[in-house]
Parts: sequence; structure tokens; C-alpha cells
Amino acid sequence: MEIRSDSLSGMPHPSCAELRLERGDALHVLHPQQIVAFRGGSAQREDKLMNLQGMYRKKKLVRSRLTGPATVLVALPGGYTLHCLTLAGNENLLFEFRHLLFYTEGIEMKSVMQSFKHMIATKDVTRMKFSGEGTIGIMAAGPLGTWPLDPAVPSYIDTRSLIAYPQEASVDLSVYGNHLASQHMQFQWKMTGAGNALLQLGRPDSRLEQFVGQDSLMKRLLREIVPFGGVWFK
Repeated sequence: MEIRSDSLSGMPHPSCAELRLERGDALHVLHPQQIVAFRGGSAQREDKLMNLQGMYRKKKLVRSRLTGPATVLVALPGGYTLHCLTLAGNENLLFEFRHLLFYTEGIEMKSVMQSFKHMIATKDVTRMKFSGEGTIGIMAAGPLGTWPLDPAVPSYIDTRSLIAYPQEASVDLSVYGNHLASQHMQFQWKMTGAGNALLQLGRPDSRLEQFVGQDSLMKRLLREIVPFGGVWFK
């Protein structure tokens, strides 16, 4: 399978990707609504309901199985980019379902139940784990980066940035720093263990955009210093 991040005119563009399937290739698209165009026979697309143990958001999800030879154009959400990861066996990373766009034939996906506190924090019942050999497509806001975990020293990772983490890692919901720091930050995943976490590095920040706008210095300071300043001093 060949993957190109091209626009319709053939110029590089981050908001869509062209997937070219050769004869014998098969691709599972987990967000079929992102398929913009398909060139191939009608019988080469087969949609199925998948239940993910009946637990993911309490509703069935649809995935599409596409077979080659065919060409597929998939769109990405605004500000997102496609990253393809090659898997070579039994992987121990747990992924958020919403970031997964596709996986190739030969890879198996299964759902892993989260703990109750993680369900409350993420509003997701399960995370996805892959095994087998092939390629998966990840949608991320901006670049995709890795962050090495340490068995003893905790890493604090913004919950909005984490895409995947090792299954054996210790994970707790937390904040860190002094009172002022913890008061103004988003919740963090406190993680220890071995291996790398996958992070999206281009997350938009409306507060930062507002901060560097035309507001006065006094209003900026009040937002940061006064509790709930972002609410009172708009």
C-alpha cells in the first residue's frame, strides 16, 4: 500500500491523504465518514458493525474494509495530520480510539477495559491494543512525538495531548507544581514505567491565542493571578 498526503491538485497538503491499494491489499477504515472519494469497484467496500464488547459509548460503531486495487482519499479534521506507524509484532501500546483512522489487513485490534477513574476522566470505556504486522494510521493535532517514561521518576502529561501509552505503565490522574501552577493547569496523567508514550504536539490553545492578542497587560495578569480569572476577565 502506498500513502500520499496530497491534495486533489497533487500538491502536498496536510488535511487529506491518498491511499493506494494494490491487488491483495486490504484496509480497515475506522472512521468511514472521512472517506471523501473512492476509485474502485462497488464490491471492494464492505462496511461492518463492530461492537467493541458493547462498551464503547454504548453504541455500535461502523468500520469499512476496502480491498485493492483501489485508490482512497480520506479527509482529516482541521489542524490534524496523518502519521503511519509500522507494527512488527505484539505491541503493548494502548491507543485512544478517536485518533485511529485505519489499519491494514494482518493486524488485529482488541479493546482493553480502562479502570473506573480513567473512564470518568476520559469518558471512554476502552482503549485499543494492536497485534500482528502491518501499518496503522494515526490522526494527531500537529506532529506526533514520543516521550520516554521512567520507572521511578514520574512524567506528567497533559490529558489532551496523550494518544497512547504502554499497557504496563502506572497511570494516575493528577496535577503538579505549587498551588498557583496546579490551580491553572489542565489535568495531567502521572505516569511511571518503561517504554514511550505517544503525544500530539500541535494541540490548539485558545487561551494562549487570546493572551497574545490585543488585551491589556493588566487584564492578562488578572486572568492568570485571580482564581477563575479566565471567566471573570474576558
